[in-house]
Amino acid sequence: MRALLLTVLLVLAGCSSQEEPPRTVTVFAAASLTEAFTTLGKEFETANPGVQVAFNFAGSSALAQQINQGAPADVFASAAPANMQQVGDAKEPVTFAKNQLEIAVPKGNPGKVTGLANFADESLDIALCAEQVPCGAAAKKALAAAGITAKPDTLEQDVKAALTKVRLGEVDAALVYRTDVKAAGAEVEGIDFPEAAKAVNDYPIAVLGKAPNSAQAKAFVDFVRSDRGKAVLAEAGFSAP
Repeated sequence: MRALLLTVLLVLAGCSSQEEPPRTVTVFAAASLTEAFTTLGKEFETANPGVQVAFNFAGSSALAQQINQGAPADVFASAAPANMQQVGDAKEPVTFAKNQLEIAVPKGNPGKVTGLANFADESLDIALCAEQVPCGAAAKKALAAAGITAKPDTLEQDVKAALTKVRLGEVDAALVYRTDVKAAGAEVEGIDFPEAAKAVNDYPIAVLGKAPNSAQAKAFVDFVRSDRGKAVLAEAGFSAP
């Protein structure tokens, strides 16, 4: 009897050690979504035991290229429709948020920047996003609307890189999203400008056709679009679609 009991306990121990591995939802998301999506990812994991959310944050153009080259991803959230359209595997993308530009300057505004006109001042150090990146395309529109020819000293591959230049005091000003200025807190100061309204970015999100974990991917997209998702995005500074 003792031997039989020992055998049963060993079998049960073996079964308990073979727990089901967590299911991972891999989300490729625009760099400007870092703070909001990190919060949503944690809340999604709490609401869905056994599911993990793994993020790849970068410029939308780089993410689209990675997906097209076969990088395994379940969800793509872009900072502009143009980059979503580059991904043929995106299934029925929907706009879930909007964002617009703001001038970011280091704390104390040492360059005395007051508006877009300062971006044509060659005596100032200016950062913009590269044009293929959504924040760069939006900057081009805003500058054109203002009739300003910018004189950038650096072109960054995503908005967080441009913001870092400001945070470190390496540039006098950069055009970033208002959500990034808000996320930086007291480290930077933001300056609104009217032409930003002419370059508002729509943010689409989609489950990918070859998603390794399509069921949880759809659930994550639904969560982003839920009332809770909208609240987190609004708190981060995004506008409703």
